[in-house]
Formats: sequence, structure tokens, C-alpha cells
Amino acid sequence: MNHVVRELLRYTDFGIFAYFIALNSGYLVLIVLAGLEFRRHLRRLPFAGADDMFRSPLTLPVSVIVPAYNEGAGIVAAVQAMTALRYPRYEVVVVDDGSSDDTFELLRKRFDLVAVPRVVPAEIPYRSQVLSVHVARANPQTLTVVRKTNGGKADALNVGINLARHPLVCMVDADSVLDPDALLSVAKPFGDDPLRVAACGGVVRIANGCKVVGGRVVDVRMPKPWLLRVQVVEYLRAFLMGRTGWSRLGGLVVISGAFGIFRRDLVVQIGGMDPDTIGEDAELVVRLHHHLRQAKADYRVIFVAEPVSWSEAPSSMRVLGRQRRRWHRGIAEILSKHRGMILNPRYGRIGLLALPYYVVFELLAPFVELLAVVLLPLGLWVGAVNIGFAWRFVLVAYGYGLLVSLVSLFIEEVSFHRYPRWSDMVRGVAAAILENFGYRQVLAVWQAAGAIGAWRGRKAVWGVMQREGFGGDMDSPEMVGVSRG
Repeated sequence: MNHVVRELLRYTDFGIFAYFIALNSGYLVLIVLAGLEFRRHLRRLPFAGADDMFRSPLTLPVSVIVPAYNEGAGIVAAVQAMTALRYPRYEVVVVDDGSSDDTFELLRKRFDLVAVPRVVPAEIPYRSQVLSVHVARANPQTLTVVRKTNGGKADALNVGINLARHPLVCMVDADSVLDPDALLSVAKPFGDDPLRVAACGGVVRIANGCKVVGGRVVDVRMPKPWLLRVQVVEYLRAFLMGRTGWSRLGGLVVISGAFGIFRRDLVVQIGGMDPDTIGEDAELVVRLHHHLRQAKADYRVIFVAEPVSWSEAPSSMRVLGRQRRRWHRGIAEILSKHRGMILNPRYGRIGLLALPYYVVFELLAPFVELLAVVLLPLGLWVGAVNIGFAWRFVLVAYGYGLLVSLVSLFIEEVSFHRYPRWSDMVRGVAAAILENFGYRQVLAVWQAAGAIGAWRGRKAVWGVMQREGFGGDMDSPEMVGVSRG
């Protein structure tokens, strides 16, 4: 019996060993593809024609939709940035989703809002009640603010899409600050390939530690707390490198709710955002693939690496835990809802490559991580594995993962050089090393809890997130608010 247990542990440990090789190799392939895409992007940048697009009367107008719930700490700076974007024709629609703080009052005073008798269409169903619609007195065509009862982020976005007057809708989180040319960059693919581009995602970076003045990031810095520095490395690896790689493969299935642009007609056709899914942004993209593949349409869903949307990341373990449980719950819900697409040739590379990858290497990764933490020491204790194998296991699981993170940092530095100080890059390397000692394991616990919550049908709880706001140097907060994170 003991022999059987030892053999079972030995084969399980070897299986986990192979899993980590495949996982990190997959990340490395995506990062290499991203590097090739960045090289292509930088070579074409001088001839991209952003100025021509800005001056052209044919550039498609955009409706920027901003759902807001208790975002008083940073809402004014964020909206200031959005109303000062470099783009020929666009509007900003802020949807106040029943905030209990001073979100609306701050907007009313800063932009001199006045109520208007405007009816909200119901092209997309929404569950809440619209209380009032307001516009900026000085420029009513640019800024609209809607007040409604609380119905959740997806419901707020649906109200905003109904009010949107333009053919493209850009969804932006209320705690985000956009680069001045951000809208030009994410809208450009629609002008280059108007018949095929259905959606375009933009990169999200962490604003904590950066200096923000007048709604603009004027000095990019690595944040001081190590918890935030580790998240910077994560964002570079997953949001910048991973999604760029998937875009190059034609398998992008996640566009962040913090910054993404869609054709409004297609969003209306598929019924808007799903209020019953906690990962409504990614679910919309998967449903869009589902709809267009069934229609046998020739389409593209792509990702652009710059300019960026700067977003505030959780600065405490408690809030970070809620965020990561929610994210992984969203993955579990989306894959369950669209399980009919997985390994289905009808959906092309989405069904045969992208979604299976998310099942094996995203959804199941935290469970394998936790299994490794338990079974490797157990295998050593009962003699199922030897010290040599244990060292090789650690090198593959953590050393290979560290290599992937370091390659991400190197490619970011060579391509975009967003962190101008060498000290920031040194801190990034240190954060990539520290990520493996405790952070990854705790993260796996949170993610596993999120997935289990989805499978058991537990009610999703958003919780609150403490915001520092964008009043200035974000290391010394001037205002504090509570927001659904």
C-alpha cells in the first residue's frame, strides 16, 4: 500500500512538473510574439498618421462611457483627462450608479452640470431606474452625466450604451486616467480596417506612485510599496505582453473594462453587457466571438500596446484578495457559460486554442500551484521523489517563471521605456523575484476560492476598495473615498 502511495505521488509530481514547463513555455511564446509585434509597431509609428486621423472629417466619432460608483476620490481628475483627449469628435457619458458619496456633487460643481429632459432609449435592457440626465453647461455635446439607482457596473454600462450617440463606444473605468492620444490609438484600427475590426483593447498600467497633474500622468514612477511593485510586474506580463501575443495570434478573448472600444451596433445586437456575470468585460468579448463566428463573419478583435490607460491598483492585501477572487470567479463563470465553444472547430482558433488555454493554464493554474505546494514536500518526506528532482521542480516552477517576468521587463524597457529611472527597473526585477516567495501562493488561494465560489453558485459580492485618487503625487493621498473595486 505504501509503495502504491509513493508511486502515485511520484507520477503526480512529474505531472505537475510537466504542467509548469508547459505553462511557462506558453507565457514565453506569448511574450516573444508580443516583442515581435512591438518591433513592428515601433517601425510603423512614424508613419501611423495620427495627425491625419485627428484632422480627418471621416474619423469615426466615439462615445466614452464611464460607470462610476463612489468614485469621489478620483472622478474629477479622470473626467478632466477624458474631456481633454486629442480626438476630433467624441462625447463622455458618465453613469453615476447610485453613489452614496459626493461623486455627483463634485462633477456638478466642477463642470457646471444642468439637468436636461432626455429620455434614455431601451435598445439594451437595463434593470435600474434612471433618475436624471445632466450636461455640462459650457459644452453640452461633450459631457453627459446620468444619475441612476444602483444596478451594478454592467447595468450602468448598458445605460451608457443606450445613451451613446456615436458608432464606437469606449468603456473606461472611473478610476482611470488616459494618455492624451489614447483614444486616437484604440480607434485607429477601425479607420484602417472599418469592415472587419469589431473591438480593440488598450493596455492598462498601474498609476500608483505616478505623479498626476490636471488629469495627466506627468511623471511615471515605480510605486514604493512592494505589494504594488509586484502588481506592476504582473500587469506587464499579463496585460501588456500576454494580450499583445494573443492579439497577434488572432485569439484575443479579454479586453479590460478599464479601456476597450467596440462597435456600438454589434454590442446592441448581442444584448450589451451581461449583468449576471461578474467578469462582464471579458464575457462581452467571448460573446462577440460567439456571435460573429456563428454568423461566419470576417472580423478582427485586436489589442494596441500604447498609449495607455493608467488605473489605480489595490494597495492592501485585503482589497487585492477581493479583486483577485472576483477576477478568477469571472473566468470560471465565462468558461462555464460558453463551454460549448471549447474545443469546437466551428469557433476556429478561439474554440480550439484560446479558450482551452484559459481552461488549462488560467482557470486551473491556482489549483495546480496549491497542489504542488502540498505534494512536493510530501513526496520528499515519503521518499517518492529525491532532492535532485525537487531542485529541478523548483527551478522550472519558479525559476522559469522568474525568467518569463524578466523577459517581460526587458521587452518593455526596450520597446516603450515608460520607467525612465534605472532604479525603477531594478525595483521591478526585485519585485519579480519576491513575487515567488509567498505572493504567488496566497494569490493561488484567492483565485481558487473565486472559482469554487462560482461553481457552487454563491452570490457574488463586489466589496469596497479604498481609493487614493489622482489629486497629485499618489504616494501622498489628498482625498480618500470608497469604491467598488
